[in-house]
Amino acid sequence: MSTEQDPRRQFLRRMLAVVPTASLATGAALSQSACKPASAPSAAAPPPYQPDYFTADEWRFLQAAVERLIPSDHLGPGALEAGVPEFIDRQMETPWGHGKLWYMQGPFHVSEAPELGYQLNLAPRDVYRHGIKACDAWCRQHYSGKSFVSLSNAEQEAVLQTMEHGKAHFDSVPASTFFGFLLANTKEGFFADPIYGGNKKMAGWKTIGFPGARADFADWIDQPGVKYPYGPVSIDGSRG
Repeated sequence: MSTEQDPRRQFLRRMLAVVPTASLATGAALSQSACKPASAPSAAAPPPYQPDYFTADEWRFLQAAVERLIPSDHLGPGALEAGVPEFIDRQMETPWGHGKLWYMQGPFHVSEAPELGYQLNLAPRDVYRHGIKACDAWCRQHYSGKSFVSLSNAEQEAVLQTMEHGKAHFDSVPASTFFGFLLANTKEGFFADPIYGGNKKMAGWKTIGFPGARADFADWIDQPGVKYPYGPVSIDGSRG
């Protein structure tokens, strides 16, 4: 049965177009590591990931939020099963997470004008910390004292939509800014190479038919429209 008309598959294909290429595969790492043989599977499953940056409450929020942004369905696992929270937690401890890749000396302005770019004095890890706290406070105010994770799936989706459109007012960080980080990082975690913590078992790549970091497609250049028959490969050589 063809799934080309399935809304989720079409949505994920469109999302792939805006994920930075560097998040999917790094050329230097590919040239050095793509040809390594896949490591043998371990006998026992690894223990559950323990976050380095997020607190227990923040971790529960993150898990609930990404599950609503890319839920699992008949096509395959969603963001939670694909390890997106782990990807985001790992990003918080990178130079990007600490804001070291940006000019952070000011002046700072709270602005929603996209043409001006990011204008806040908060590093991404601070956007998450303040945003999660503010979102929970907003939820308790509007949902009879319930935090975000205590809401139903439909209520959580309504909260995320309210944040996306800037209709929720947070004191510490604009709601739409926090949502923008959350959505962008969820996309990246779902489609990035598994070596970065997300896209476990290459679930995101399998959903859209992306072959991963394969080094040679010469046999398929002159076969337009033919479905590529091989599964995806990670930068480290592991196969999906």
